[in-house]
Amino acid sequence: MSAAYGATIAKRRLSRQLRELREQTGFTANQVCDRLSWGRGKVGRFEANSWKRPELSDIRDLLRVYRVSDGERRELEDLAMQARERAWWREFGDVFGDTEFPGYEADAAQICLYMPLILPGLLQTQAYTEAQMGVGAHPPAWRKRALQARQRRQEILDRTDGTAPDLVAVITEASLLYRWGTGEDRRAQVTHLVGASRRPSVELRLLRFEDGPHPGMCGPINVFDFPGSEPQAVYLETDFAIQEVSSQDDVNAYIQTFGRIRGAALDAPATTAYLKKLAETLE
Repeated sequence: MSAAYGATIAKRRLSRQLRELREQTGFTANQVCDRLSWGRGKVGRFEANSWKRPELSDIRDLLRVYRVSDGERRELEDLAMQARERAWWREFGDVFGDTEFPGYEADAAQICLYMPLILPGLLQTQAYTEAQMGVGAHPPAWRKRALQARQRRQEILDRTDGTAPDLVAVITEASLLYRWGTGEDRRAQVTHLVGASRRPSVELRLLRFEDGPHPGMCGPINVFDFPGSEPQAVYLETDFAIQEVSSQDDVNAYIQTFGRIRGAALDAPATTAYLKKLAETLE
């Protein structure tokens, strides 16, 4: 198992390009299935990106039906090979289910996220994660696995090969003032945020109580921007589910909402100053 950087986006891009090729031929998905003696629905699953790992034989069959050029065929086969890489999060199906969330997170060039009541998983200390998961409904065995997965997710911020994403995170005062663990645990978490906010690739902003109601009363938002022309993805992450936003209108609405949330928050330098003061005064 590996980091498999780029595999999730390669699979998504392959799905989209296969749909475009079919549409250019004028075939329906069922007609392609009939030509290849496949069960109806198979092409639709491919084009909806509802597959785990593409089989090269299936891709070659489709490219033959679509009569693509040799150069395009080689490019799509290379894309399929990249999409077949086995990433570490595939071993955590009990934590992530069938969602592509950890792959999109790992492949993103920029991650914009907002959490209204808790700190983002990418910025949590182990003690914070354990305290947060400890009040949930999941059994201890699941919490242990989820902690391992969250720590693996955090490694993307430490990549040194040029693939580490930029992170724009908006947090709230509420997420900082709950009493949990020991005073030392709470100070360590805030100090960790101060350190993260000083990274060139991290922009951390704060929504304060004293600034009144804000556009972020809606709930948590994750926006992923990817390299190249790959469309953005939006996910909603809660304790109960990680759900991709499928409607393009809804995707656009959440992206616009995040922009308003970001604009309403303290800027990055003021947020760092607030966190430093909080770390000094926490009991």
